[in-house]
Amino acid sequence: MRIRFDRNELSGAFGDIGTDLPLIVGLVLVSGLDPASVFLMFGIMQILTGLIYGVPMPVQPLKVVAVIAISLNLSGDVILGAGLALGLTMIFLTITGLINWISKVVPNSVIRGIQFGLGINLVFLALHKYIPADGLSGYILSVVCFILIVILIGNRKLPPALPVIVLGVLYALLFQIEPNAYIQTLGFEYPSINIPNLQNVVTGFIILAIPQLPLSITNSLLATQKVAEDFFPDRKLKLKRIAYTYSFMNLINPFLGGIPVCHGSGGMVGHYTFGARTGGSVVIYGFLYLIIGLFFSQGFDKAIQIFPLPVLGTILIFEGFALAKLIKKTYAKQDLFIAILVGMIAIGLEYGFVIGLIVGTVLHYSVIKLRNMIEFQEGK
Repeated sequence: MRIRFDRNELSGAFGDIGTDLPLIVGLVLVSGLDPASVFLMFGIMQILTGLIYGVPMPVQPLKVVAVIAISLNLSGDVILGAGLALGLTMIFLTITGLINWISKVVPNSVIRGIQFGLGINLVFLALHKYIPADGLSGYILSVVCFILIVILIGNRKLPPALPVIVLGVLYALLFQIEPNAYIQTLGFEYPSINIPNLQNVVTGFIILAIPQLPLSITNSLLATQKVAEDFFPDRKLKLKRIAYTYSFMNLINPFLGGIPVCHGSGGMVGHYTFGARTGGSVVIYGFLYLIIGLFFSQGFDKAIQIFPLPVLGTILIFEGFALAKLIKKTYAKQDLFIAILVGMIAIGLEYGFVIGLIVGTVLHYSVIKLRNMIEFQEGK
């Protein structure tokens, strides 16, 4: 079944929220982007993707774009310009067939290494920023959530995200928010029209798109296709199809105030880990953002407190470990070594995903060349 709505799909819908929500909020707060447009378009893209693919193929904010934009306090116009630049670049790579050539050149060991590095990075993010956010009470909440997930993970009758999210909501209502605050922020909003100008597109391409592209190609496209093969081998999702939806999302979003987005192997792993098996989880997840955008966007900073950071961090830990452990699907010893090396570079160095991609690919072909030379010499 391509689309199903049940407790497992509902649980899986929260499998990627620990990655997405803090980045989206950070971008809105720093850049001055219209929150209604950002949340609505993010939700719409989730729903469309869930319906198109019929598997947990979620939409994510672009991580490198978000980190750079937040750290440099970039304006919303530049961020939207970067989204259009990325859409145009990716559609060019797809139409010309270059994306398929890249997929043949980049070895499986490098893709697994990128996944490993990204997974460990997500775990570090959760441990260093999200879980400590509320002090001692946050640590206690996180430990309780962690135990619940360990006990319930894989349980199809009571999927783990449901009691964890309920616990988080109760915690927020008791210690963080007042229900009256939500009533005061209620209102109806809709996306605003935006026309990116050439200067913002060029600036966004140079500052944001170029650093983002290596991670997008490896994680959003190649690694996502690899995870889809791991979890849904009967679906045969083509790389070109994933590249096209990546492109079209970023060709549409900037004109309606939506942030640059991608697919992502971590998102699919997160949804799957917490119970999702169809596109229903992504549709449900999209409606969450639609509701925030339509009715709570002017007080979104209060609305998102219903999901405490320690809870998001705990969910993120499991998403990160589930993504990192896919490295075990690298079987040859030399490939496992390259995958671990690429992961370590991605974790430890600035622009580590770019450097890891280059180093791992060069090392892979160097090993093959050396092996061929040895076999040739032995044959003589």
